[in-house]
Amino acid sequence: MSRIRGKNTEPERKLRKLLWSQGIRGYRIHYNLPGKPDIVFPKRKIAIFIDGCFWHRCVACFQEPETRKEFWMKKINSNVERDLKTTKQLQNDGWTVLRFWEHEIRKTPNEVVEKIIKCLN
Repeated sequence: MSRIRGKNTEPERKLRKLLWSQGIRGYRIHYNLPGKPDIVFPKRKIAIFIDGCFWHRCVACFQEPETRKEFWMKKINSNVERDLKTTKQLQNDGWTVLRFWEHEIRKTPNEVVEKIIKCLN
């Protein structure tokens, strides 16, 4: 667990690099908002979250843990509940919330960038 990072993960760095290569600037990282979005466009009020497939229970990738199942499922389910609550709170405050799975950034990064560009326009 000590090696699991919450900031500057590989999918985050990859997405930021792709945005930068497309000439998209003006985003902030580690912006102080509920839920700690990974990338924020403050002027456009767009918050982007990159959710880990295991930690946020991706429907396509998630596999239940073999050991300490009760502990892990309680933790993962609370993560999912917190994500929903955070998304609603930000939307109520006028923010557009985009959530991407880490496997989307690994497998189809250009589609993710296109969705972000579409939202920015």
